[in-house]
Amino acid sequence: MLVDTDAERGLSLAPFRAVRYTVGAAGLGDRLCPPYDVISAAERAALVAGDPANAVRLILPGPEEAALAGGDAYAGAAVLLDRWSADGVLAVDEVEALYVYEMAYEAAGAGAGVTRGLLGAVELRDPAEGVILPHENTMAGPVADRLALMSQTQANLEPIYLVYDGGGAASRLVAEISAREPLALAHTPDGVTHRLWAETDPATLDKVAADLSTRRALIADGHHRYATYRQLQAEHAGAPGPWDRGLTLLVDSSSYGPQVHPIHRVIALGFPEALTAVREVAKVSDTVPLAEAERRLDEIEGFALALSDGQETVIVTELDPALVQEALGSAAGSTLGQLDVSVLHQVLVPRVWSLPDEVGTVDYEHSVADAVAAARARGGTAVLLRATPVSAVAAVAAAGQRMPRKSTLFTPKPASGLVIRRFADAAPAAEPGYSSAAARSAASVSSS
Repeated sequence: MLVDTDAERGLSLAPFRAVRYTVGAAGLGDRLCPPYDVISAAERAALVAGDPANAVRLILPGPEEAALAGGDAYAGAAVLLDRWSADGVLAVDEVEALYVYEMAYEAAGAGAGVTRGLLGAVELRDPAEGVILPHENTMAGPVADRLALMSQTQANLEPIYLVYDGGGAASRLVAEISAREPLALAHTPDGVTHRLWAETDPATLDKVAADLSTRRALIADGHHRYATYRQLQAEHAGAPGPWDRGLTLLVDSSSYGPQVHPIHRVIALGFPEALTAVREVAKVSDTVPLAEAERRLDEIEGFALALSDGQETVIVTELDPALVQEALGSAAGSTLGQLDVSVLHQVLVPRVWSLPDEVGTVDYEHSVADAVAAARARGGTAVLLRATPVSAVAAVAAAGQRMPRKSTLFTPKPASGLVIRRFADAAPAAEPGYSSAAARSAASVSSS
């Protein structure tokens, strides 16, 4: 999927001293939460009710946190982070490490699965260098939101998620470490069991650094956070420091790769109007049950998606090729241009439905049920998509192209709160902003 990079330097993943909850396995699961961008207001309230020290108060600060800092929720999250550290709710590991993080889960319809990878501080790279490859566009709003939070807390509160083709020393470490007792263990309400180990042996870290120095990786999840990392780094241009790296989970996709699911859309156009417009340029099936539409979509070759208002559901195929060519131009025959999600955003939304491609007009839901419920509640139309294969995602990224925002949902997602990287704890020993082990690891990568 991702071949070795021709860049002078590949990936650099440095060890760091993690900030972690001090509670044991019995209570840790109640303090972890999903990433910020998949938590609803109701879910946030339930997480806080379950444990007032849940990490959701840091990653999604609200009125209670704002009250701690004169009405500034982001500053309130920083106050809370300091308070929990002072009170012993959180503690800093004494020794820098690369952490191995495992998520074991029961996948609906697919049995059990395990995702396991390395948690470390990745060196930030310009996408043009071809080392850390994005595959989706980002929106300015979420980046500004995460930047405000990161600037106030001076911490990476959640990791981004990278996947790469493994097979070297890093993969061996990840595979073999499960024979040891974990550093932390947690069970979260979604049925995932989380285990964490720490690797501190200098010789092993050197081997991992040398292995990764020839590699490149794809951003599976966290495009907005990675853009935030780079924005914060740009604000400190010329001043080396902890902002030159960002908290990252790096997963060998050949051994522990995640599952990929679609993210569905809800458009601000009534079902009759949406259907009438699309009938003029595509083949539309008779009404089918929702479950049957989901099944049939996976059996269709070429472009296909479903439209639903919760009462009626149809399948759309065979979009007018002249319209697709006109809208996509030279990209029409590329991997990117053949993706359902690209055709949706480049052809159907602007040209067939005459809608602006912006939040509020085109919204996002992570499940079919939520998309249909949202369409029904808003008088809109749910657009149900198929998952994009990982190989296609990688091909788009390798070509330097970008899919529309929110095109893929990689699962399981790393739990927020298991590991936090505070800038003050990443810090100076040998070099401004870096600890001695991190500096040594980075040096070994550069010289390998």
